[in-house]
Amino acid sequence: MLELRNIVKIYETANLRQVALNDVSVAFRDSEFVAVLGQSGSGKTTMLNVVGGLDRFQSGDLVIDGISTKDYKARDWDAYRNNRIGFVFQSYNLIPHQTILSNVELALTLSGVSRGERRKRAMEALERVGLAEHVGKKPSQLSGGQMQRVAIARALINDPEILLADEPTGALDSKTSVQVMDLLRDVAQDRLVIMVTHNPELAHQYATRIVELADGEVIADSRPFVPGTEEVREAKPVRRTSMGFLTALSLSFNNLMTKKGRTLMTSFAGSIGIIGIAAILALANGTNAYIAQTEEETLGAYPLTIQKSGMDMSSALSAQVEAASSEKPSDGKVGVSKLRTLADDIRDTKTNDLASLKAFLDGNGGKVNSYVNAIEYDYDVTPQIFQADTSKDNIQVSPDQAM
Repeated sequence: MLELRNIVKIYETANLRQVALNDVSVAFRDSEFVAVLGQSGSGKTTMLNVVGGLDRFQSGDLVIDGISTKDYKARDWDAYRNNRIGFVFQSYNLIPHQTILSNVELALTLSGVSRGERRKRAMEALERVGLAEHVGKKPSQLSGGQMQRVAIARALINDPEILLADEPTGALDSKTSVQVMDLLRDVAQDRLVIMVTHNPELAHQYATRIVELADGEVIADSRPFVPGTEEVREAKPVRRTSMGFLTALSLSFNNLMTKKGRTLMTSFAGSIGIIGIAAILALANGTNAYIAQTEEETLGAYPLTIQKSGMDMSSALSAQVEAASSEKPSDGKVGVSKLRTLADDIRDTKTNDLASLKAFLDGNGGKVNSYVNAIEYDYDVTPQIFQADTSKDNIQVSPDQAM
């Protein structure tokens, strides 16, 4: 059972406010053929979209089998459309590069149905609408009435509880319109069919109930339904909504192959972009590597040196400058400046623990090996070397005696 309670739908733009549905309340039986009539702009298609979960309303409630949809999330609406709703559009909306069998099968790709089961059910749906002998044709090879019957077969393949038809005969001639209406009337024997139409003659001839809209309001209802007065059938279990990876891959590949020129041009343009980005990245990486190597070679000529003793030369120089710039007494007396002597610098000399430093470096402390090219130790020891021949005297060759 489907019920609209005080539905309000308003379309708003920067300078326009159009009320499409104004406090619409209407309930539908589980099995009936409802024709919705009204002038253009009366809210017919909007009401159909609200029932199908395609449009969201500002206020009111859509009740499905006694359950409110106020708290429905996007996943809930997807499951509702996939399980309970079948759509038949005026423009058919068939995929031109696929056969009619593939078009009908497409409605089952989100229902987790196997390929064999999809093919079987699609054939049964096409047989039901009288198109079993045209399963291998493309939509462009069919007449308007045949394409509309394909659209109806696609809408019925999921066995929906509600079939929504938006101007299903609007683009058809009178003879073909009668065929489509006969088919919809047969479908309405075991499910709810809601059809929007501008043709009152067909509506009164085939529909079991006429609902008229004007300015977003229900102005007439030939057979109103009060919820709770009739027995409601039990809702079918909800089927999962998902598409298999292989199915998605197959559909994508087929779509690419139907437009080979566009696919080739897109691939070529994409490859140019990818190659360009790769070239820029390669050039940037090469430049960075060259700069890093140049820096390393340059800095390698000025190694970091740690000596056993060290003094703060900057402190000594600053003290000398400070003493030199001190003011002289103005009374003619001799002033005294605190001059820093070499002895002061020697007293301030600090001694480094080179033994501990060497142990630290030998053990790769702080992962120092990954930051240096080489570590050298200079003990500042000059050995005294003498000639091996001492027959004439001991002659020292190193260090040079001239020094």
